Amino acid sequence: MLFTPEDPNSTAPAPAASCRPWARETVDDAGWRAAIEEIAGRKADLLSLWSDGAHVFMAIVGRATPKIRLVSLDCPQGRFPSVGVRHPPALRQERTIADLYGLTPEGSPDTRRWLDHGRWGLRHPDGEAAQIETASDAYQFSPAEGAPLHQIPVGPVHAGIIEPGHFRFSCNGEVVVRLEERLGFVHKGVDSLMAGAPLDKAAKLAARVSGDSTVAYSFAFARAVEAAYGVEPPPRAVWLRALMAEIERLANHFGDIGAICNDAAFALMLAQCGLVREKLLRAASACFGHRLMMDRITPGGVAVDLSEEGVTTLRSLLEKIGVMVPRVVALYGDTTSLQDRTVATGVLSAELASQYACGGFIGRASGRRFDARAAIGYAPYDALSFELGESTGGDVDARVWVRFDEVRASVEIIEQILDRLPHGPIQADLSAAPGGAEGAALVEGFRGDIFVWLRLAADGRIERAHLRDPSWFQWPLLEAAIKGNIVADFPLCNKSFNCSYSGHDL
Repeated sequence: MLFTPEDPNSTAPAPAASCRPWARETVDDAGWRAAIEEIAGRKADLLSLWSDGAHVFMAIVGRATPKIRLVSLDCPQGRFPSVGVRHPPALRQERTIADLYGLTPEGSPDTRRWLDHGRWGLRHPDGEAAQIETASDAYQFSPAEGAPLHQIPVGPVHAGIIEPGHFRFSCNGEVVVRLEERLGFVHKGVDSLMAGAPLDKAAKLAARVSGDSTVAYSFAFARAVEAAYGVEPPPRAVWLRALMAEIERLANHFGDIGAICNDAAFALMLAQCGLVREKLLRAASACFGHRLMMDRITPGGVAVDLSEEGVTTLRSLLEKIGVMVPRVVALYGDTTSLQDRTVATGVLSAELASQYACGGFIGRASGRRFDARAAIGYAPYDALSFELGESTGGDVDARVWVRFDEVRASVEIIEQILDRLPHGPIQADLSAAPGGAEGAALVEGFRGDIFVWLRLAADGRIERAHLRDPSWFQWPLLEAAIKGNIVADFPLCNKSFNCSYSGHDL
C-alpha cells in the first residue's frame, strides 16, 4: 500500500529529501507499481516520468482532489517496472529514459528508441555512455498492409517556418487510417546542460526550451527554485509574472487563431489576428524591454519593473483588444466556409483527453477542465477571478472557441492585475546557499501545464533538473484526432493543436 495522507495506517516510505512544496516519497518496487495502478485506474493523472540515471521519478495529481505527489524508485540494477505497459501515455517518456540513461522499463510494449536517432555518436549520453559509429538508426514504423492502403511520409523538413518532425500517414485513398509521429530531431539536452549550472545560466536554459512559452518556462523554473530555497518572491514580482504570462498567452492565442484560419484558406483572419499579436509584442517590448519577455522572470522575482508609462501602454492596448475581439469573433463565427472546415474536423474524444491528462486548450476543448492556475491555485491566480472555456466538442472549432474564451479571460486578468498591482521590491534574496534541496512547480502556459523539478547542490548550483512540456501528452493525441479525416485537413488539425517540437524534444 502506498502512503497517503488520508490513510495514516498505510505503509509510509521514508520521506525523502526536502522537496518542496510536494514532499517526494521514496518507494520500493511494490510502491512504484501501486502508483502505476493509481493512474491506470484513473484515480490520478500522470504529470511526468523522468530519471536522474540512478532513480526514476513520477509526478501524479489526484483526480478527486488536485493534490500532487512525487514518488521515486531506486534503480540499482538499471531497470524499473514499466509504467507504459499499464498506462500508454508514459511510453514516450519511458523510451526517452532508456535513450538518455540506459535504464530498462521492464515489460514495456515499445522498446524502440525515441529521441536517440543514432546521430549522437554514443548511446545513453546521460548514463554509462557507449560510443557508436552509425550515420543513423533505422526506425520501424507500423506497416500499412493490404490494398488499397499506402503510406505518405512527410517531413522532418517542412515548408514554412516550423521545426522538424516526421509524420507517417497510412491512408485509404484520401482518408487517414493511421498517423505515426517520429520526433526528437531538435533534442538539445536541456536537462543535462543544466546539471552543474549556476542558477543564472540554468534560468536562461529554461527560458529557451520553447520560444513561444519563454515566460511560462521561466515562471515554472523560478517557482521550483524558490520552493527549494523556501523563499517567497516579493508580491509585486508575483503579480508582474502573471501579467507577463497573460500577455504571452494572448499573443499566442491570437497568432494561432489566425494561423488556423489561414490553413483553411481564410487569410483575412490571419491578417486581423496578426495585427493584434504584433501590438501585444510591441507593448511587451515597450514595457519589459523584449518582445517575448525572455529572461524577464528570474529565480527570486523579475528582472524588470513596470513603469507608470507601461501601465498606460497596457491599458490603451486592452481598449484596442476590446474593440478587436468582437470583430474577429464575429468574422470567425459568421464565415460559413470556415465552419465547413473546422466543425467535426480533427475530433479528440473526451476519453482520450482524460486518459492522457491532456492539458491546455486541447484538453479543455475535449472536456478536461484542468487548468493549473485554478486547480493548483498558485499566486497570484488564487486571488484573481477568471473563467475557463466552455466549448467541449473536441474538434478544431471547439479548440478555436476555447481560445477565444481564454482571450477574454486573459484580458480580464490583466485588468485586475493593473488595478491591484502591489508596490515594493521585485527581487528576493537568494544569496544564502540552500544546503541541497529539491523543488518542483506546475505552471499553466498558453499550451498547457508545464512541470519543473530540480535538485540543488549545497552551493546552489543545479545538480539535476527535469522540465516537462505539455506537448508530451498532446502529440500522441494528434495521431488519434486525425484518424478518419482526409490528408488535406492535417495542417488544420495540426495547427489547432500547435504542439511544440522544441518543448517536446528538449
